[in-house]
Amino acid sequence: MRAIRGNIIEAKSLGKLDILPNGCIITNDDGTTVETLPALPLGFAGEIDDYKDALVMQSFCDMHSHAPQYPNLGMGYDLQLLDWLAAYTFPIELRFADTEYARKVYKRLARELVDNGTTRVSMFSSLHVDSTLILMEELENAGITGFVGKVNMDTNPNCRLVETTEESKRETLRWLDSCGDFKNIRPMLTPRFTPSCSMELLEWLGKLARERGLYVQSHLSENRVEQALVLSLQPGITHYYQSYDRFGLFGDHTLMAHCVYCDDEELEAIRRNNVYAVHCADSNISIVSGLSPVRKMLDMGIHVVLGSDIAGGTSLSMIRAARNAIYTSKVINVQSEYTTPFLTVAEAYYLATGAGAEYFGSKSGFAKGEKLHAIIVDDTALFGTDKLSVRDRFGRCFYMCDDRQIKAVYGNGKRLK
Repeated sequence: MRAIRGNIIEAKSLGKLDILPNGCIITNDDGTTVETLPALPLGFAGEIDDYKDALVMQSFCDMHSHAPQYPNLGMGYDLQLLDWLAAYTFPIELRFADTEYARKVYKRLARELVDNGTTRVSMFSSLHVDSTLILMEELENAGITGFVGKVNMDTNPNCRLVETTEESKRETLRWLDSCGDFKNIRPMLTPRFTPSCSMELLEWLGKLARERGLYVQSHLSENRVEQALVLSLQPGITHYYQSYDRFGLFGDHTLMAHCVYCDDEELEAIRRNNVYAVHCADSNISIVSGLSPVRKMLDMGIHVVLGSDIAGGTSLSMIRAARNAIYTSKVINVQSEYTTPFLTVAEAYYLATGAGAEYFGSKSGFAKGEKLHAIIVDDTALFGTDKLSVRDRFGRCFYMCDDRQIKAVYGNGKRLK
């Protein structure tokens, strides 16, 4: 048995914050949570991780990011989406044909994810199978759980980052057949987005998803120019989502990043099909895509989770991603003349943690029977903690702290940092 002591803060549902000052979480030896208590039991004979006055928070879920774009952080943000992809993204992803380069980048990426308190992910790799397997290996070695996808793209005019349709099919099967040894990182089908995939390839991926019971991740309505391009590529559709839906790629637990320009019909299709919308506020601002209507999606009952979307986003920090989600919602609040409520800190905390945990089939918060996913935050360097409530300290962390304040990380029941 093990006890983790500190000021425990959990969000079991959207906007509901449970705070237990000077409490403790009791886990089994395998890291499964037994109970959360207001004090350490008398005569407790197990190991004690005593973090005293630090904050014990849920660790983060990054539900959309591009692993091979990690070296491009901070670059090219004077461009919008399609121009940015051509100038920065496709050239860097070409380098991942080199497995030695992939190993170097992905080892560092996995370490930085943990340092930032992220223990569960859904990530895009490149189209290269061997480098994708290296990414999965490095994430698993770091103790991270989640999904990784080998990108499919058989259409990419004037660029060497492209597969033939048959190559894409063959390499996808080779990749899937090589994933059996991973325990905590699972494969996810990943058509990059509609403009990079032929209708033949999308149809094949939809059939493969059904045959093997695989989840799907891609992009939806991120940018106006992209949106118009999609409608021009597939005759007979009136909405972006239909370019996936017609091939069986828009179903239960599909992750669709961005959803900035979804109208009411598209939003209803997201809700009806149990698709998850991944809000990537940092990226939407950095490459000038727009403001995603998160409050409207939540009010409709749509599942919303958060993503860093590196390297459209500028950082792996999911605290920053949650902070930018709050900022975006406040801009919409002002634009609506204060009629659209902005996200609260408690809501953003849940979207960055519990909402993603539920996608993976876990309960939000420090629930009994769940493997522990937690971070320990020492906020004393943020102008001290005297006379501040735990709630105020927690709120301040969302606006001010970064990886320097994260002193320990637990993922899937094990201490990772």
